[in-house]
Amino acid sequence: MMRLNVHEAKTHLSRYLDRVQGGETIVLCRRNVPIAEIRPLSQPLDEPRPVGLDRGRLRLTRSFFEPLPDEIIDSFEAL
Repeated sequence: MMRLNVHEAKTHLSRYLDRVQGGETIVLCRRNVPIAEIRPLSQPLDEPRPVGLDRGRLRLTRSFFEPLPDEIIDSFEAL
């Protein structure tokens, strides 16, 4: 992790942004007191992120989307 005073960062901003893009983190300081951090953003995923705990392993069959039998629905309504 690199520490820079604001004046140095402003003077050579392009150079330091190249380093950030390469994965480095920079701590900006004012009079050698840290005030901010510049770090690379995470890269967007090429594929959609899996939802839930199964991480994409769960496969639903067509029967999952069919209506429930009446006796099961009745058991919920009995409460």
